[in-house]
Amino acid sequence: MSILLDSSTRVIVQGITGREGGFHTEQMQSLGTNVVGGTSPGKGGTKHLGVPVFNTVADAVRATGANATGIFVPAPFAADAIMEAAAAGITLIVCITEGIPIQDMIRVKDFLRGYPQARLVGANCPGLITPGQAKIGIIPQRITRPGAVGLVSRSGTLTYEVASALSAAGMGQSTIVGIGGDPVLGLTFRDVVELFEKDPATTHLVLIGEIGGSDEEHAADLLAKGSRLKAVAFISGRTAPEGKRMGHAGAIISGNRGTARSKEEAFRKAGVQVAETTDDIVGMLS
Repeated sequence: MSILLDSSTRVIVQGITGREGGFHTEQMQSLGTNVVGGTSPGKGGTKHLGVPVFNTVADAVRATGANATGIFVPAPFAADAIMEAAAAGITLIVCITEGIPIQDMIRVKDFLRGYPQARLVGANCPGLITPGQAKIGIIPQRITRPGAVGLVSRSGTLTYEVASALSAAGMGQSTIVGIGGDPVLGLTFRDVVELFEKDPATTHLVLIGEIGGSDEEHAADLLAKGSRLKAVAFISGRTAPEGKRMGHAGAIISGNRGTARSKEEAFRKAGVQVAETTDDIVGMLS
């Protein structure tokens, strides 16, 4: 089994005729993702990569029954693309676009309160993949393999590194979810952990966090209540100086809040093993 995404999910791509959207749609199709169409304003009625192109998400949903979307549109238009998808009835929205202004994402979050059925992954994230079944986003399928390890991460690069190491060790993944590292996001660590807890095929859990914010601590609070998953956490940025952003826009320490130490302590108190380096994760998960 999996969470959020499987071979039956009907996916469209917003921005399918663009360079990034087109390239990654092909990669998604090569895995077997059920891509049923795409959108590109002004190009409705055409075909691209073997699937129909529509002017709007509402048109695409009516014609294809799509229930998920991958968003590959420029940052100035991405917030509107997210809201358009939710309003059209899409229940899984994966926004890969980076550089969306924080004020735009605050507006998106407020809008999505009116569409509780819509789950947003991202923005500024690598997306998600259920190995052997489907993916939405940019996670390389060649580094994954089907299995029972759930993986949730704020870092795209570390997601790839850990997934590759797990696969090389024969530890396949149920679903990999890259939630992104911006200050304002859709699904949180806690949200994704709750989904993995409900998936009987997921038996192990890897959480890859980083400095900034308190998402990891909230996930630790949930795990502290009792979990059936064998979990390992890793927090990057432990040497970051206060007040300096490290990598992601959300990776910034302010006072005692959001430090690597506070996150690691929260996981340890919850009974979750904490890896010193990413190289330690596979051994601790075994």
